[in-house]
Amino acid sequence: MPELAEVEYYRRRWDAAARGSRVRCVHVHPAAKVFRGADVAALRRGLTGARYRSSAAAAKQILVRFSGDAWLGLHLGMSGELSVAAGDYRPARHDHLVLATGGASLVFSDPRMFGRVRFDGGAGAPRWWTDLAPAILSDGFTRAGLAAFLQRRRAAPIKAILLMQERFPGIGNWMADEILWRAGLHPRRAGGSLSTAEQGRLWRECRQVCRLALARIAGVGGSLPESLNLRIPQTWLFWHRWEAGGRCPRTGGPLQRAEIGGRTTCWSPARQRLR
Repeated sequence: MPELAEVEYYRRRWDAAARGSRVRCVHVHPAAKVFRGADVAALRRGLTGARYRSSAAAAKQILVRFSGDAWLGLHLGMSGELSVAAGDYRPARHDHLVLATGGASLVFSDPRMFGRVRFDGGAGAPRWWTDLAPAILSDGFTRAGLAAFLQRRRAAPIKAILLMQERFPGIGNWMADEILWRAGLHPRRAGGSLSTAEQGRLWRECRQVCRLALARIAGVGGSLPESLNLRIPQTWLFWHRWEAGGRCPRTGGPLQRAEIGGRTTCWSPARQRLR
C-alpha cells in the first residue's frame, strides 16, 4: 500500500515528465469505482487542452494544478500507482485515467480500485485538500497535539492509532512498525499508557522516519531511485519484517508477527517490551 514516501515518489515521477506540458487527450474508464462522486464529463472538459502547472503530495493524496483553475486529486488507495508512458499509449485494463500530453502519457492505474480520482475548479485548492491534517514534518504536528490524541484514543493499541490518518497523515503499515521499533514501544501498548518521555520518543521517531523515508525512497533532488527499496539501509526494520525467521537488526533477537489493529504487525520482543 502506498505510504507517505511512495506517494511523493509517484508525484515526482509525473511532475518530472509533465510540468509545463499541455494535455492533448484524456482517456478514462468512467464507470470505474475510482471516479465515485466525480463529474467525469467536467474532468474531461477541464483537463483537455489544460497545461500542467504544479503538483503536491500530502498524506496519501496528490493534488495537481492545471491552467484554467483546474484541480485533479488522486488518492492512491491500496494499489494505486502513477507511471509515465509513451505519448501514443493506450490504456490497459487497470489504467483508469490517462492524460496524453503529446510527448508522454500520465497514467493512473489501480487494480483494486480502492483509490479515488477527484476534479474541482476554482481559484484556490479544493476544501478536501486544505482540510487535511497537518503534515508530520510541519509545525502543526506538535507534541501537545499528539499527547491529546493519544488520550482521546487511550484504550486503542498504539499500532492502530498510528494508522489513523486524522492525526498521522501518510503513515501506513510498514512506517508504523518502523516508528514503534525505533521508539522501543510495543505495538499493543494502549495509547493512554505512554509516559511523557515515551510520547516524546514517539513524536521524534514519527518525524525522523518520515524525513528519512522521503529522502531515501522519494529520491534526492530530482533523482528517483530505480527501486523503491534501493536506498533503504539494512539497519532498518523494513528489510527484516517480512523475512521468515527474521531477526532484529539492533538486538539480533527474533522478530515476532501478529495481527494488531487489523493489520499484520512486526516487532522485536527484546527491544519492544509489553508492560
